[in-house]
Amino acid sequence: MSAPTPETIFCYHCRIHHPKAEMRLLVTKTGKRWRCLKSIEATKQGKAAREAYGRQMTETNKAEARSKARLLNAHQ
Repeated sequence: MSAPTPETIFCYHCRIHHPKAEMRLLVTKTGKRWRCLKSIEATKQGKAAREAYGRQMTETNKAEARSKARLLNAHQ
């Protein structure tokens, strides 16, 4: 996962920080949100590619959550 810096922006779709040059500000139902070009391009692909990208992001998020849980449990 990328660490937040002044040159990075959080992508609400894949939930990691990317360089500002790789981000676009989109208007959604709930307001303006930043989204990375990789996730935007993934939505332009076919259904199978979108689902594969979604599975990849799910696995990444689960791995990160497990890692955080282990760190929290280790400090108790």
